[in-house]
This record gives sequence, C-alpha cells and structure tokens, in this order.
Amino acid sequence: MPRLVLASTSRYRRELLERLRLPFDVARPEVDETALPGEPPQALAVRLAEAKARAVARVLDGDGWALGSDQVADLAGRALGKPGHREAAIAQLRAMSGGAVRFHTALCLAHPDGRALAAIDLTEVRFRTLTDAEIERYVDAEQPFDCAGSFKSEGLGIALFEAIDNRDPTALIGLPLIATCALLRQAGFALP
Repeated sequence: MPRLVLASTSRYRRELLERLRLPFDVARPEVDETALPGEPPQALAVRLAEAKARAVARVLDGDGWALGSDQVADLAGRALGKPGHREAAIAQLRAMSGGAVRFHTALCLAHPDGRALAAIDLTEVRFRTLTDAEIERYVDAEQPFDCAGSFKSEGLGIALFEAIDNRDPTALIGLPLIATCALLRQAGFALP
C-alpha cells in the first residue's frame, strides 16, 4: 500500500483520518492561506486544499500521496476564517445568528509525480436566532477559536443550530470521510 501523509496539523482532521485505520504520517504544509482579491469562498477552499497537498507531495519520496484539505465558511459570499480569539468568535456567531452558512470542504490527494485527485463537499448550517448571552456562554464553554465559523458541531456547538444539510456528517468537522475514502480507493489504498 502506498504511503499516506496528511498535509495538515489539525487535530480534528487527524482524528477523523484515524477512523479509517490506515497508517499515515502528518506534515505541516507551508502554504499562505490568504484569500486572493475577490476570490469566492469555494474557490479559496479548493485552491488551498490543492496547495497544501502539493506542498507536502513535493517532498515525498517514492510512491506516497499527500492529503490536503481546507474548509471555508461562506456567509452570503463572504469567507469567514478561524476567529483566533473570543471577540472575533462572538462577532462571527452574531453575524450567523438566524441565518444560513455554507461550508465548503475541499480535498486534494497529490502524488509527487504531479497526479492529483480532488473532491469538494458542501454543508449548509442553519443557525437559530441566538441571544448575546447564549453566544457568550457557548464561546466561553467551548472556546472554538481554531474553528472556521466559531463552533464545534461535534461538541456543544450543535445546540446553536436549527438544521444541518449535508451528504457527509464528518465534512463539517473538517475532513469529509466519504469523499476521502473514494479518493484513497482511486489512489490504490485498500479500504473496506
């Protein structure tokens, strides 16, 4: 079986990939994640997933594959990044309160010889109308500062929603495993 390297230091992606019970290494991709002027959220996610995978694939020896992923929260065509701190998380959740946010989660599996396989998953999250007190309680309890959209759907963040519409429940956490499995099978990995 070929070598697999996760081109991400995200603990969420690592934990999801571990579910597949494949051996893999982890490498930090050296990629500038700044959006290009006027770049739509979906295009940003696709570009960054590919850039991460290719950056790591370039340094692989032999028959390895690098798996890159990126997720961009899209609020009415505006990309929301990771908040980084409490005030930004509160502001993001206030902006999303009572509305819908689309999450574009892109994947790229890249080989050192230049081959690449790609997929994208779309998840729509509809938020309840949230009070400032609810937002502050949530942010203080879960501190989702490293999560696009300022919430953890696998944790207490689920209480913020009216509904989630998607094909793959793991996509919202950061790595759509259904699409990941399909790409890995295409690349020659043995999965159930």
